[in-house]
Amino acid sequence: QVQVVESGGGLVQDGGSLRLSCVVSASAFNIDDMAWHRQAPGTQRELVARVTSGGGTNYVESVQGRFTISRDNAKNTVYLQMNSLKPEDTAVYYCRVGGRYTLSNVYRNYWGQGTQVTVSS
Repeated sequence: QVQVVESGGGLVQDGGSLRLSCVVSASAFNIDDMAWHRQAPGTQRELVARVTSGGGTNYVESVQGRFTISRDNAKNTVYLQMNSLKPEDTAVYYCRVGGRYTLSNVYRNYWGQGTQVTVSS
């Protein structure tokens, strides 16, 4: 069983900062990549940032230079530091964790419940 719990969302003014955290509780599950996605009303969910088990990262172009994703493997936690926030960053942010159960070749993704980020102008 894998549980994914986000925290850290909230209301911030244009230009402000927030840090999202995502803690993964997993038994016999080997975590591979960890990522943050977001979904604004009336839009499709999009990948914001991703970090691989080896530490490689990639970002959607609109957040490059402003957001930083990092992970602490010892704590099964992934973070998203968001600086210079803009009103268009307003969305529900979801944490996604991908990996495999021990002795399984099936790659599985698990999602958190989401945390609201609102940036006021």
